[in-house]
Amino acid sequence: MDVIVLGGGLMGTASAYFLGRRGARVTLVERNRIGTGATVASFGNIRRTGRHLSQLPLAHRSLRLWGEAEKMLGRDVEFRASGHIRLIFDEGSLADMRAYAQAARPWGLELEELGQREIRARFPGLGPEAIAASFSPQDGSGNPRLIAPAFAEAARKLGAEIVEEAEVETIRHTGSGFLVTTSKGSFAAECLLNAAGAWGARVAARFGEEVPLETRGPLMGVTEPLPHRILPVVGIWTRDKDYGAYLRQVERGNIVFGGAAERVPVDLDPGHAKADPARLPAQLHAVARLLPAIAQVAVIRTWSGCEGYVRDMLPVMGGSATTPGLFHAFGFCGHGFQLGPGVGDAVAELITTGRCETPLDDFRVDRFSRAA
Repeated sequence: MDVIVLGGGLMGTASAYFLGRRGARVTLVERNRIGTGATVASFGNIRRTGRHLSQLPLAHRSLRLWGEAEKMLGRDVEFRASGHIRLIFDEGSLADMRAYAQAARPWGLELEELGQREIRARFPGLGPEAIAASFSPQDGSGNPRLIAPAFAEAARKLGAEIVEEAEVETIRHTGSGFLVTTSKGSFAAECLLNAAGAWGARVAARFGEEVPLETRGPLMGVTEPLPHRILPVVGIWTRDKDYGAYLRQVERGNIVFGGAAERVPVDLDPGHAKADPARLPAQLHAVARLLPAIAQVAVIRTWSGCEGYVRDMLPVMGGSATTPGLFHAFGFCGHGFQLGPGVGDAVAELITTGRCETPLDDFRVDRFSRAA
């Protein structure tokens, strides 16, 4: 089976790798360079906590693969199962956490509830005003700069053709499959995987499948290096988006942070997201609630990236409802990093066998037309 993969982010490169492992002949087409889109702009959070329940089977599948990534890909992509803590500052958020923990338990996610004393003892310096927290010890983080190139190189070793800096000009469904014409030549295949990220809705629309998707960019930042003391990824349980900050410290000592700043609209042409420094003071104020010491640290860089947000905040994943041989994996709404390896593995299973052991029905591309 021949497959063309559109998109060289984490979803596309992981799919190319797992398709190659299943014996498919793959051509991956990327309009820029591998991993330069939403993937490289990612925070690197590998979390299951707080996900929509229907995403948890996919998240569990992906977590297993993150644990195998170094052996599988032949390089360290800095996956660290250092845990994921979410701090709680009010009774309403505590009730929300407990309700979620109870609902997630049948889906295979066990969250520890930590009290004030346990937070102070295990994670000194974090959230001094927090009244409680949830902790997921098997989650953690990975390096967004390493993972897509690692999957692409591993896919190449399995025989995949990786075509970078290739603008797609036309996509046509033929009697025997698909013909994709690009600035670097034409490619034909039996199947087409749309993993084009924020551009995925445009590809789907070519085949009569409308997806309500907005493109926005987050504000991310990183500090100067400090002594490495913060092991888990740190987030917050809150309904107030002005406080929805998160942070993690990398082994080199820098603290990466994000959240608590409205994502700005991004024009898909050319698709370059710009960080807005005017939003940084309010963001740092929210981050300081989680880690007061950050107020004394220099921020050395900020950045953004072009992300696709679907109206119901669930991805589009699975087979086309209009076109045989067309598959989708896009619109991960800014929280697809953890899911990446699982998405690639699940999509490869679906394309090569016609079925998938992980339930994907909630992510169907035609769910919006069916609702209408």
